[in-house]
Amino acid sequence: MVFQMVLLKFADWILYQLLANSCYRAARKMRSYGFFLKNQSLKSSQQQAPSFPNVFKCGLENRGSDILACDIHGGLLRTESFFPYFMLVAFEGGSILRAFLLLLSCPILWVLDYELKLRAMIFITFCGLRLTDMENVSRAVLPKFYLENLHLKAFEVLASTGSRFAFTSVPRVMVEGFLKEYLLFDNVKGTELHTVGHYFTGLVSDSGLVLKHRALKDYFGDKKPDIGLGSSSLHDHLFISLCKEAYVVSRDDGMSGTSSVMPRDKYPKPLVFHDGRLAFLPTPLATLSMFMWLPIGVFLAFFRLFVGIHLPYKLALFLGIWSGLDLRVKGCSPSRSGHRKGVLYVCTHRTLLDPVFLSTSLGQPLTAVTYSLSRMSEIIAPIKTVRLTRDRKQDGRTMQRLLSEGDLVVCPEGTTCREPYLLRFSSLFAELANEMVPVAMNTRVSMFYGTTASGLKCLDPIFFLMNPRPSYHIQILEKLPRELTCAGGRSSCEVANYIQRKLADTLGFECTTLTRKDKYMMLAGNEGIVQDKREKSQSIGK
Repeated sequence: MVFQMVLLKFADWILYQLLANSCYRAARKMRSYGFFLKNQSLKSSQQQAPSFPNVFKCGLENRGSDILACDIHGGLLRTESFFPYFMLVAFEGGSILRAFLLLLSCPILWVLDYELKLRAMIFITFCGLRLTDMENVSRAVLPKFYLENLHLKAFEVLASTGSRFAFTSVPRVMVEGFLKEYLLFDNVKGTELHTVGHYFTGLVSDSGLVLKHRALKDYFGDKKPDIGLGSSSLHDHLFISLCKEAYVVSRDDGMSGTSSVMPRDKYPKPLVFHDGRLAFLPTPLATLSMFMWLPIGVFLAFFRLFVGIHLPYKLALFLGIWSGLDLRVKGCSPSRSGHRKGVLYVCTHRTLLDPVFLSTSLGQPLTAVTYSLSRMSEIIAPIKTVRLTRDRKQDGRTMQRLLSEGDLVVCPEGTTCREPYLLRFSSLFAELANEMVPVAMNTRVSMFYGTTASGLKCLDPIFFLMNPRPSYHIQILEKLPRELTCAGGRSSCEVANYIQRKLADTLGFECTTLTRKDKYMMLAGNEGIVQDKREKSQSIGK
């Protein structure tokens, strides 16, 4: 019943506002634009927006007690468009169908005015979306893209102030988490959305869209913020004119010779974990390219899977590279010392395919141990996989038995990490073998990430192989000297930490003490344990 009422309201809104008012306004826009082309010099002299200095001219000294007011779009980010962030919510929080619908709406959105465009995007993105899905996207997906698009000088001005307040017309749930957690904003005023139960209706609440200049007046009253940051649009000029000092953050700041790109080492908080499938900022053109690639990508993914599972190593390697796979291998298989035990390969963990690519590169069968692997991934794996139990003694016995049968691959981090960081290494592997070979692995993708914390793990290999040119770089290091192993008098923790530092130096990564539990508690709100049906039934029976 509630859904029917929402649908009726939206239909009424489309008929009387979207079609009638928008078409009229679009016609007037086109007419005025044509007149502008004919009378450009006259129009520019009659209607010229107030001029504010560029943000690069803002001094940073003695700002500790200043109050800053800004909008994240146009004020802190290098691009003003908020479409990519709605697309991220639609794709990662909703579905690929919702994302496709948002993409199809682009031609209509182009002719709408600011308010109707925003309302239409809100409805398409949020109608029927669960509150928990939006929370997950806000926490685990959006911060990466916001950080990468931060304007360097605007951030420096922000960091120099004592109090920070954001006023934005986009939904508050999309920006508040990032602004408060990463940029330490005191308060965020954004558009509130209507909800029913645990779902968004796609409609704006009774308070309507936030008008930034009015919201600033209502919040501060007669008091003026010290600094205002905004874009070069007339909407933002009205907003920042209410501040004592106003500065414009324009997109062509790079022409001044000073880069506005935010380097990773200046992030306000290290970006170690993030989730979601999209590896690019989904602008309209980039999203269109993705949907055009999807049929080809799905075919390529299954072709590469078939090749890797059923064909011999050399032929699989040849066809994989022929299909666009970028595989680079340094080093070679280590020499054998004559012991009955196999070699233990200690790898960094980038995707579930790490042991598979190592096995293919070496041209020999390997056994991989894992803590939580979906049943589908176990079935399609071209190498032997053994699931561990998280019981240290039992897992130690299992790995000892596997080493007596042949070579073994272990990823001591226990989970994947996308960014240039290594998680804490579990020390169990160091107690089991004296012949250990560190393997530095790194991957690069351009369209889809092949890992997830909250999505379907069985699709991880498929998403990775759907990339136009997925890249795997493998560097096999020298075998660990005996004096650096437990047999040489070192503790298991010392051995694990040494190998972690060695691999980090090889890859140019940074070592951390973060664990698998830290990752999943942050991104998915759980410990990331995948139970099979038998384990679930036993736990329910208890």
